[in-house]
This record gives sequence, structure tokens and C-alpha cells, in this order.
Amino acid sequence: MLPALPAEAAPAEAPVPFRFSVMLWTILRDRPFDERIEKVAEAGYHAVELVDEYTKWSAEDLRRATVKLHSLNIVVDAMAGVWAGIANPRARDKFLADLRALVPVAERLECPAIIVLSGDRVDGLSREGHHASCIESLQRASETADKHNLTLLLENIDQEENPKYYLTSVAEGFEIVRAVNHPRVKFLYDFYHEQISEGNLIAKLEKNLDQTGLFHVADVPGRHEPGTGEINYSNIYRKLAQLNYHGYVAMEFEPTADPVASLRTAREAAVRAVSGTSTTG
Repeated sequence: MLPALPAEAAPAEAPVPFRFSVMLWTILRDRPFDERIEKVAEAGYHAVELVDEYTKWSAEDLRRATVKLHSLNIVVDAMAGVWAGIANPRARDKFLADLRALVPVAERLECPAIIVLSGDRVDGLSREGHHASCIESLQRASETADKHNLTLLLENIDQEENPKYYLTSVAEGFEIVRAVNHPRVKFLYDFYHEQISEGNLIAKLEKNLDQTGLFHVADVPGRHEPGTGEINYSNIYRKLAQLNYHGYVAMEFEPTADPVASLRTAREAAVRAVSGTSTTG
């Protein structure tokens, strides 16, 4: 499980058992890191997720970033950066090496979870071969996760965004995580991607919450804020609360308006849904 959020960074919305985060790539990509996380704090969030923002940082840049995060009472709850896919057995050594190389950055940022990807399908490799490679790669990677107190999060991506990506099915993702059978290997359930791929979002949530380490939020179509499309996020938030989910729900949508206002509205709508004062999706 992901470590508890420090008491001083706890969200003010007591009725909500889960915590909110922002996937940082979605906002103000042309602005400096400091300004972007200031906007996250202004919107009322206490956590962010990173993709590649740190890749060109010097040691001093990394130090300043951690100081800034602490000053705003923001934690990094997850980060990406291991791009070799686990579904390709020939890429396994690179995947494991890239994971080990990312660990020092994650530790410096006090980040407890690393997002991993299946990668693209391999020509000539059967579905069973891809599936088995995912399991073997994660089992091998769990040794690094154990050693450094990290959680690995396997993410699904829909076939429209990447027609070559292997793991488009949440159902198969949970099969893989269960087969790995390690407490530090969980699934990153991205509602946006799964709505495009297969739908039936809440049933899979109910059946697999114990294997889920993180949820990502955006509406379909367009990857914009909840309420702009077809997903009833109010029902999803209520279900998460009913199931007493205590992990993170990360906003990974591209705002259609001012990002601070959009992020604040999305968070407040989730709180209203859980407290029973909202009936719209």
C-alpha cells in the first residue's frame, strides 16, 4: 500500500476517504515547475504526479524542487519514467535497468510509487507470450520495489491513443497483478482509457479494489474534466467511498478553461458526490 499522507498535508474534505492528486503534464506545460505546482496548491491539492518534468534537472534543480514541494505541503505520490515495456521479453533487462536508474530520483522526491507500462506489442509474439512476459518482468522488478519500499503501478492505455500498446484491457491488467502476487505490485486503473477500451467501469472497480494502487480521472471523449463527457464520475466517487478506498485519485484531464478553476471544480464535485449533495455525473 502507498504510505499515508502526512497529517499536515491531509485534505480538508473529511467526508472523503480517498486523496486527490494532479498529473502535472496536463497543465501549463510551457511554464516553470515552480509555477505549475503553485497552481496545483492554489486549486487545493496536496499531491502531484510526474512524467518527465525532472529529466533535465541537475542535482541542484532536484534539491530546489523538493524544497518547493515541501514549502507548498505537496507530495509526489507517483511518477513515470521507465519507458521500456514489460510485455517484451527482449526488453526486460533494459526495463529492470531503467527502473533501478529511476529509484534515486524517486527517493530524492520522496515518491512512493513508479508507473510502469506494458509497452507495444511485439511482432511474432503470441498474446500468451506478452502476458507471461508482463508477469515475469513484474516479478523480477518486485525485488527492486521491496528493497527500496516502492510500489509498482501497471497502467492500461486505450487502443485509440496507442494502437500498438499491448495492455488495453483493465481485466487483463488485474489478471497480471494477481499472477505476480506481490504486495508492492498494483494496478493503475485509468478510467479514461478503460471507457474507450471496454467500459463497465464500476463493476471492475468493485471486483478488484484490493489490487488497485491508483486511479486516473478524465472524461470521454476529449480527455477533459469530469462532466464534459459520458463518464458518471459522481457514481464512481461514491463507489470508491462506499468501498472505503484510501489511496489516490489523480486528475489527468486537460482543462477546457482556467486550470486552477477546473481542478478546483473537479475536486469539489468529487467531495459533493461523496457527501451526497450532488446527483449529476
